[in-house]
Amino acid sequence: MLGAVGAARGLHFAIFTLAAAVTLSALGSDPAQARWRSYHPYVAYQPNYAAIVIDANSGKELHAANADATRHPASLTKIMTLYLLFEQLEAGKLKLDTQMKASAHASEQAPTKVGLDEGDTIKVEDAIKALVTRSANDAAVVIAETIGGTEENFGKLMTRKARGLGMTRTVYVNASGLPDDEQITTARDQALLGRAIQDRFPVYYRYFSTRSFVYDGEYMNNHNRLLGQVNGVDGIKTGYTRDSGFNLVTSVHRGNRFLVAVVLGGPSAGVRDARMRTLIEQYIGEAATTRTAAKIVDEPVRLAEVKPQTPQPRPQAEAPLVIASNIAVAQQPIQPVRVKTISVKAGATTIPALMALEPAPQATVAPTQFAVVRRDDAPAVAGPVTATDAVNTPASTVYEPASASTTPVPSIPPAVARGAWIIQVGAFPEEEKAKERLREAQTLGKTIVAKASPFTEKVVKGKQELYRARFAGFDQTAAEAACSYFKRNDIACMAMKN
Repeated sequence: MLGAVGAARGLHFAIFTLAAAVTLSALGSDPAQARWRSYHPYVAYQPNYAAIVIDANSGKELHAANADATRHPASLTKIMTLYLLFEQLEAGKLKLDTQMKASAHASEQAPTKVGLDEGDTIKVEDAIKALVTRSANDAAVVIAETIGGTEENFGKLMTRKARGLGMTRTVYVNASGLPDDEQITTARDQALLGRAIQDRFPVYYRYFSTRSFVYDGEYMNNHNRLLGQVNGVDGIKTGYTRDSGFNLVTSVHRGNRFLVAVVLGGPSAGVRDARMRTLIEQYIGEAATTRTAAKIVDEPVRLAEVKPQTPQPRPQAEAPLVIASNIAVAQQPIQPVRVKTISVKAGATTIPALMALEPAPQATVAPTQFAVVRRDDAPAVAGPVTATDAVNTPASTVYEPASASTTPVPSIPPAVARGAWIIQVGAFPEEEKAKERLREAQTLGKTIVAKASPFTEKVVKGKQELYRARFAGFDQTAAEAACSYFKRNDIACMAMKN
């Protein structure tokens, strides 16, 4: 059975065992990983892991794994976007109630977004909260164009600021973190930015602790699920794209201790969060209780050095996620939906059928560095099961989701009407956890799953039971667009033909 084994500190390789121990580099590029995937061909989502923990009081590095290896920042990019916005606020060039106008380019951004149309305006403070909670890409572009004239120019300002802070391996080309091969960073650079934004803007930094935000009548929860769940966590940002995996920069003030930690390349939001919890608890006791490190300072970016240009709408061909965007625009209150439960045999879904699917951001067994082992004498660590069918998860390793809601969801066995395509948003060892994930997806997706039929599907293999959280009633285009939307909102999703 495939299991996860810890690695020596400072040398951090991901190790998987398949019958006997097989060593796999955390970069995921050696033949062992290929052999592992040959046994699990439907698990193809293995982003490269990197992490760092910095004692912000002393500046000491407490933990590092691939900390200087380049990765894609995804929505961690918005930390720098807000850094430059805070700079303009501090200089008095913008105010919190300044109205910023959305261009056609801003309105055409892929989800997640707040739904700005061309010509709409949004206050600076609302844009800040939209980035911190929903990670709104349209609001990020509005900020970029307000400060830099165009998003391209703003990317140059961001990169220049990164160099001024000492972020030597980071390059920005857009304000949102949407996929671009040239937009890169490292765990170390993101930790530096996480410290700098607090040193430079202690008043404005507090926005990163915003738990929820209501904009245009819509309630938005912060994607950072550690806020309010882990003692001392006060921000700052999550991020996800397929190439980056699930990313997180976290700040922790506990007593007089102060950590900034970064995890990049998680296979799911829950596993990423569980890894961050582990790092915090492992190293918080080693952190200094007094501040000895100098504050990080920089020179303000001179906007005149980058000539502003009139924002121009991009050609339609440059908006590859237009389908998902169109789905996400309409926002209506969620309607009560009955959830059905059906039971199937473990072998009912065959591996060849799953092989043809686009890989989902899930892994049958989490990489070693993400493994969370529950012992009888230790509390459970929250975080969703990372498997589509987690029947191979070792008994000693448990992944659990945080509760999305306490609202009852009815269970109606045994049959459910299905469409040609279904989506799966998680698989859990308890039926109620699967229902919680369905409620979470309904709250987040609203119109995307409004006409879909939610159901849980029980799978039994030996003495193990697993409950899949699924929605039925999609065509292929709608199913793939729905999954694209959920993945960008830190919910793993797989689309498949029924």
